[in-house]
Amino acid sequence: MIDRDMTTPALQALNLTKVYDEGPARIQVLNDVSVTVERGEMVAIVGASGSGKSTLLHILGLLDVPSTGQVTIDGVSTTGLSESQKSALRNRSLGFVYQFHHLLSEFSALDNVAMPLIVRRENRDKAREAAREVLAMVGLAAREGHFPGQLSGGERQRVALARALVTRPACVLADEPTGNLDRGTAHKMFELLTQVNRESGTAFAIVTHDNELAARADRQLLMDGGHLVSG
Repeated sequence: MIDRDMTTPALQALNLTKVYDEGPARIQVLNDVSVTVERGEMVAIVGASGSGKSTLLHILGLLDVPSTGQVTIDGVSTTGLSESQKSALRNRSLGFVYQFHHLLSEFSALDNVAMPLIVRRENRDKAREAAREVLAMVGLAAREGHFPGQLSGGERQRVALARALVTRPACVLADEPTGNLDRGTAHKMFELLTQVNRESGTAFAIVTHDNELAARADRQLLMDGGHLVSG
């Protein structure tokens, strides 16, 4: 069980900017962006393609660095952390779900889900036990021995969600989690995301073009011209 200060936000960013210098051109993708995701909250980030939504999510997930500003995750300031420290914090406090599931084809659903715990060198049997519990949570207990190629698109995305949840993160960052699913499967994924958020108390920050998914969130934030504003 992870010992957490539940009085602090799950995730917080203050005054983020992101600038790319491409030859003589200077492209500002984020402009003084601040956002707080509280414990157990679901926040949807919407906006046009190219508005900076994914860049923001990558910075929040410590997969990219801001030009200026600071990010605090699970009560820990990330300013000045080494890459190994960032990696450890990501593994402990964040989960990730992408449009494409990025499962490892040579591993079963069970071992795909257990992988974040195995990477942190936890006992393999205990990692699989935790993975089994989370697979049951997402309705895939009967599919734990199947490989990604034996699963439907919706099932693969549920395995990816289980993998994001197995470390009991403070916040899951999701980038278009239903973007590669048909409408019916996407609707089931909406239901599952909101159920997991409600039952587990895990916070979610979701980048999405899907108005139905965004409408289910506690808050909607609009990315427009590099700025983040209330929807």
